[in-house]
Amino acid sequence: MEQGTAEQGPHTRAWLPEQAASAVPHGARGGDDGPRPAAPGPHTPRQQPRRHSVRGQILTALRQALTAGELVAGEVYSAPVLAERYGVSATPVREAMQQLAGEGAVEIVPNRGFRVCEPSPRDLAELAEVRAMLEVPAIVRLARAIPPERWEGLRPLAEAGVTAAAHGDRAGYADADHAFHQALIALTGNRRLTQVTGDLLRRVQWSAGGTRRRTADLLADASEHTALLDALIAQEYAVAERIAREHLSAARHLH
Repeated sequence: MEQGTAEQGPHTRAWLPEQAASAVPHGARGGDDGPRPAAPGPHTPRQQPRRHSVRGQILTALRQALTAGELVAGEVYSAPVLAERYGVSATPVREAMQQLAGEGAVEIVPNRGFRVCEPSPRDLAELAEVRAMLEVPAIVRLARAIPPERWEGLRPLAEAGVTAAAHGDRAGYADADHAFHQALIALTGNRRLTQVTGDLLRRVQWSAGGTRRRTADLLADASEHTALLDALIAQEYAVAERIAREHLSAARHLH
């Protein structure tokens, strides 16, 4: 079992994102002098929603760390050490890491913690190919079915990506990128497709995080969102398809 800092090896890094403290609800941090809930009596319902809330917030913070490159590929991170930095118990951290392991972002290292996965160029190429196979045909179908004015509804999401990219905010851009693609594919009305493509994009983003991408690279990606919208609004179907295909194949060049 993991035992706090004692398990830190030469490749184990404790990490605390700046936003971690704000991600944890008041009263959940160790050493917080705020009010504590009363001990549950025999008829008091369990605080299950609160536990899920903390776990979800930790999961969000860890995902942001992966996309920002603050959790480094190949390194091992201890759940108890991370939990100490977050000011929570190890349980929500470990549960969040288990979910990330199921999604392919980390792998379990027995008695030590979790290692951030390091994808190969082949992994990235395959992810890009699958994304293109799913998203490009969907965009082509939508291009002829969606009226131009509805595409304008995605403009704020595209602009949020440009703003984050201009500031070199990798985690912020990843969130905006994910929101844009999810909103676009959601127009198909196919919930399964939206979920699958969203999961694939997260895997690409975690892989990209480890490369510490330059602001110029982020801006180039973000500008493709606005260019795609411009082509869709102008009903330039061939141009929209080309932009979508080039954008989705960009992950081939992350390494």
